[in-house]
Amino acid sequence: MRQKPLVPWLYLLPAIIIMTVFILYPMINTVGLSFKNADGSASAEVTCREGQPCWGAFENYRYALTNELNTSSPKAFWESFWISSYGNMIKWLLGMVSGTVIIGLVFAVWVDGIKSEALAKSIIFMPMAISFVGAGVIWKFVYNYGTSQVQTGILNAIISAFGGEPVAFLSKVPLNTFMLIIVGIWMWTGFCMTLLSAAIKSIPEEVIEASRIDGATDFEVFAKIQVPIIMPTIIVVITTMVINVLKLFDIVYVMTGGNFGTNVLATRMYTEMYTNSQYGRGTAIAVILILFIVPFIVMNIRRFMKEEAMR
Repeated sequence: MRQKPLVPWLYLLPAIIIMTVFILYPMINTVGLSFKNADGSASAEVTCREGQPCWGAFENYRYALTNELNTSSPKAFWESFWISSYGNMIKWLLGMVSGTVIIGLVFAVWVDGIKSEALAKSIIFMPMAISFVGAGVIWKFVYNYGTSQVQTGILNAIISAFGGEPVAFLSKVPLNTFMLIIVGIWMWTGFCMTLLSAAIKSIPEEVIEASRIDGATDFEVFAKIQVPIIMPTIIVVITTMVINVLKLFDIVYVMTGGNFGTNVLATRMYTEMYTNSQYGRGTAIAVILILFIVPFIVMNIRRFMKEEAMR
């Protein structure tokens, strides 16, 4: 008996309703609000100030893109850019993505050749079991800067014990952003290691043995055999980490609140919406953030579909 065309849609109906209510409508509403003023009662154009640049209905986007930047001179522009949310995102992308992937790959190769592999993997992956808020609180104590007499932060206590001067790790620019990146690397390295380790284990042992018989050293096996074979997985890990970095919020918000030049797009969006009550500006930043993330999501989906088609 031939199935009626309506039946498949009935099965899909609950999912369609849920996606419409919780994904499609909020997305459309967010885009709509980004063209409005603070309370959504009029076009964003009403927030323009006389004698200053104005993008009309796109005024919130002008604010989102240029407000943190000093355009008085090229030098002032670049100085302000590198402590803006956009400059910080570039630092996070370069530092955290490269750090987690490289260290994760090194750990994946290392644990693959030791006896206590399961124990080593568990220890390296353990930070992922901690919530991002919890990790932020822990590392805030580690970096804490106390008084000149008492250092409650573990790192500054060690520095003081060896006769060094305590450092305000979370308020000193640009050091603070890099100290936050270290926390991100500490948390996500285990995730990268797990995926890359699984990819390495999928390499046929015969391929490795053949290369060793041909006289390849351990480094040559790694660089010329393992890395090229697992390159598709490495690319997936990189794009996944890029997505995680772009939507980063918890670590920065808990440890610095986005202050002292550590703002990223997500914390800036939160501040505009819930601290300044500027919903139009906040949603404009949210739309820009979505536009940054979507291409990498599409890239991952296309790669997964390609791999499924090859199976």
